[in-house]
Amino acid sequence: MADRQNRVGSKIGGAGVAGASESNVDRRERLRKLALETIDLAKDPYFMRNHLGSYECKLCLTLHTNEGSYLAHTQGKKHQTNLGRRAAKDAMDKPDPLAPLTASQQQALKSSSTQPTFKRNIIKIGLPGYKVTKIRDPTSRQVGLLFEIAYPEIGQGVEPRYRFMSAYEQQIQAPNKAHQYLVIAAEPYETISFKVQSRDIDRAEEKLWSHWDVDQKMYTMQFFFKNDQRLLSSSRMENAPGYSAPGTQMANPLNPFHAPMRTAV
Repeated sequence: MADRQNRVGSKIGGAGVAGASESNVDRRERLRKLALETIDLAKDPYFMRNHLGSYECKLCLTLHTNEGSYLAHTQGKKHQTNLGRRAAKDAMDKPDPLAPLTASQQQALKSSSTQPTFKRNIIKIGLPGYKVTKIRDPTSRQVGLLFEIAYPEIGQGVEPRYRFMSAYEQQIQAPNKAHQYLVIAAEPYETISFKVQSRDIDRAEEKLWSHWDVDQKMYTMQFFFKNDQRLLSSSRMENAPGYSAPGTQMANPLNPFHAPMRTAV
């Protein structure tokens, strides 16, 4: 309790009534001492110290200058109300273990119990041999890649599969938006990937295809990149009739200086 009698400027036995601000300071001090006895800041999930050296309440989104101010806040009405709301929300999100199951939950439980899943432990035998060839379509002038991968010891009934992976999906190298990965997998071999340019893939049936030769144990995969519209327009311009490269002078038949010279007979 605050000493009301021995305050500065007061007479003995003549203590006056404390003001509102003094009562508020005294109340917050009593709340802080009470909170120190019941709350461990190291285990408080809503207590956070920011980069400015002040303290924040992550539940109420309030800012405090010191630990005492935060502890007094935890005993206030706002913090206690938010704690009750959070507890009610967690109770609604968390299912009651004693509550009866619904029809859909019972059906899902029956299907999962009748069809158990097992984790397969497969011993990898190493990387397969492969060959990569750069190709170009003579008609559309598209650039592509042809992959030939040998799987002589592939598992019985296993067929290799591929997929394109973004640079942000893998965790082996630093992500780079200029590249993407072609991943090819076949058990029991290690999964291999090829880093290619991050360009649009032509998904046409004659451009993107794969073939698995069971007899030769050879997996072939081919794809083409889509042409860049700027390069495609420039190539079309070069092939257009009457086009000349920049810097060359075209002959004008109406200009006498550029007309072909006539030889006398």
